[in-house]
Amino acid sequence: METYNKLVRDRIPEIIERDGKRAKTRVLNDEDYKLELLRKLMEEAQETLKTEGDKKELTKEVGDIIEIIGYLIKIFELDPKEIEKIKLERRESRGGFDKKLFLEYVE
Repeated sequence: METYNKLVRDRIPEIIERDGKRAKTRVLNDEDYKLELLRKLMEEAQETLKTEGDKKELTKEVGDIIEIIGYLIKIFELDPKEIEKIKLERRESRGGFDKKLFLEYVE
């Protein structure tokens, strides 16, 4: 038996059962769902590191992150226009990432 204890895509139990195994699942309440979406975002972000720049794998993982962000916007009832506004304000006040700056230390 393998224990996962994580949010999975809706068809994963069906895929597991098609492979001749049994999947135990439960439906999360809204508060647990919010927390697990945030954890899933971190999991997917970590998986981007494992791609080691492989374009196909990186594309897949970034797609997963974008999808999770869409669910976060929905479940937390965030305003996409407000997100874009704040993103632009932060870019204006703090800059973007175009210069590829890596901060080593501050004295």
